[in-house]
Amino acid sequence: MKAQVLHGIGDIRYEETDKPRIEKGWVLVKVKAAGVCGSDIPRIYKTGAHVHPIVTGHEFSGEVIETADDNFSWRGKRVGIFPLIPCGECINCKKKMYEMCSNYNYLGSRCNGGFAEYAAVPEWNLIELPDNVSYKQAAMMEPMAVAVHAMRRFYIEKDSSVCVIGLGTIGLLLTMFLKAEGIQNVYVEGNKDMQKHFAQKLGVDDEHYNVDNVVADYVFECVGKNETINRAIELAAPAGNIVLVGNPYSEMNIPKDTYWKILRKQLKLSGTWNSSYAGESGDDWHYVLNMLADGRIDPEQFITHEYPLDAIQKGMEIMRDKSEDYVKVMCIS
Repeated sequence: MKAQVLHGIGDIRYEETDKPRIEKGWVLVKVKAAGVCGSDIPRIYKTGAHVHPIVTGHEFSGEVIETADDNFSWRGKRVGIFPLIPCGECINCKKKMYEMCSNYNYLGSRCNGGFAEYAAVPEWNLIELPDNVSYKQAAMMEPMAVAVHAMRRFYIEKDSSVCVIGLGTIGLLLTMFLKAEGIQNVYVEGNKDMQKHFAQKLGVDDEHYNVDNVVADYVFECVGKNETINRAIELAAPAGNIVLVGNPYSEMNIPKDTYWKILRKQLKLSGTWNSSYAGESGDDWHYVLNMLADGRIDPEQFITHEYPLDAIQKGMEIMRDKSEDYVKVMCIS
């Protein structure tokens, strides 16, 4: 099969490689769509992956074409894919908090992922798609579930004031879900014309975009920089809630005066990591799937670039070099 294979830092090649051989409990998926995550870019060009060579890509969907045993029930099914493969034995797995597994495997960073014609996936990680959910939508379920996981750290009443700092992919998806839940008083902060354009499409007016004097019951920090962490603390209302979503760009430092505000305002800070998936209703992935099936959200509007598998490196380079504005870069077959 053809695949984009990462051989080392900055050494990604579109080449012929062996089709995956599946083991008991695994299936072979013909990849139909695969999104490029922001985390893929440093993995490919700066830090490398956990193993090499490796097929990267953890946001993907496809059709099951082969099973390893007599369980034929998955054959021909259209599926989304939870990329984290939990150990099933650690204390977090025992509590079904698989996103915090202490000894996990991961499609696209620790074992081969979705930037290929075919991918091997455990049956447990499959989520069947209704007919009205497209492969592109399903390939965006992973970042959508990450946004939902952050949103569900707290129960947000519809009359609450909410601020989303940072309108990259996760920030925009989070805004989409907040609006879909009927929360009208959603403030957002972005720094690009494209981000404002998409925020407006989601129903955010000028009175809720980059407003200086916001006092928010809930603040979602989706950047991961010192200035935006400090900004979140400034904007949070007394007894307010802050959810730290963005991966840190550097060492994080809070000035003493700002730290005092955490104490004096009695703020609640929550981290968020990955998304909940248990292969059953009630987890973040099924929340997203139900939203898609009901037509309440439209994630495809955020796909700004599409490339076939043999050309997806062009999209990766746009993300690396920031040579064009983008939200979601998608590999399609």
